[in-house]
Amino acid sequence: MHDLLLTKLAKEPRVAKRSNYQQRVIRDYYKNRDTIAVQKLQELVGELYLAEGKKRAGVWKRIVGHLEAAGMAKARIEHLQKKDDPTLLAHAVQQLAAQG
Repeated sequence: MHDLLLTKLAKEPRVAKRSNYQQRVIRDYYKNRDTIAVQKLQELVGELYLAEGKKRAGVWKRIVGHLEAAGMAKARIEHLQKKDDPTLLAHAVQQLAAQG
């Protein structure tokens, strides 16, 4: 009997109940995700100016993720990454900020 109960408990996923406050925070995060992405991108532009070598590649990886979250087209993201020009990226981020 004990083994049967343990097997049943192991198969059932445990879903944590969220409070109303937690649900509101999560909902607001996803509602403002593009704005948050643009703010992060503005910070990362400065980091890109200063980064070199492996660190620069890591900054670009984060930039790409935020550009996708902000809704930028994949072709444009690839173009920006290929050019590797912080000034060009800064202009693109300005355009995203103006849209939002």
